[in-house]
Amino acid sequence: MTVTITRLDQDASDLRATAAQSADAKVTRRLLALALVLEGRSRAEAAQSCGMDRQTLRDWVHRYNEHGMAGLADHPHGGGSPPKLSAQEKQEVARWVRQGPDPKEDGLVRWRLTDLKELILGRFFVVLDERSVSRLLKSMKFTHVSVRPRNPKADAEAQEAHKKTSPISLQRRSHPRPVISRSNSGGRMRPGSVNKAV
Repeated sequence: MTVTITRLDQDASDLRATAAQSADAKVTRRLLALALVLEGRSRAEAAQSCGMDRQTLRDWVHRYNEHGMAGLADHPHGGGSPPKLSAQEKQEVARWVRQGPDPKEDGLVRWRLTDLKELILGRFFVVLDERSVSRLLKSMKFTHVSVRPRNPKADAEAQEAHKKTSPISLQRRSHPRPVISRSNSGGRMRPGSVNKAV
């Protein structure tokens, strides 16, 4: 799936020129990624070339479409504590966690704290570190313990059929475990074999 840049007041060469003059390395990467998108590269290729995942690139495209160049800078928070999420934004984060990522869309099978941190930044312009994201999840009654992610391509029926036809399974069914016979040394002594005391 591709992302579309709807703001066309600057072309790819303009974005590259701005990137060359930027003193902010993060903004430079975002500008170069947008330039690649404008040149027709896939979202996956543009994101990988600029050191980000596809979800993050999509978020920056949305911010650029809405706010222009100003949308590519990190949201300042005055050097104090990170800005808090509103109740509505918290509900949105909870929905992300409950639904989980889309493997095709996000390239993930389970959210990590760093993924949610980037998602919160891209959607709400709120800067949080991983510890803050962890506290946020705990406040919403989510725990870090989750079931092992299941590969979406896994076929449960095929796995069960493989277990039934595997060499180890066949060997167990065709060769029952032998019964260990008692030896003379470890078995019960025969009557009369013990010398009677005189």
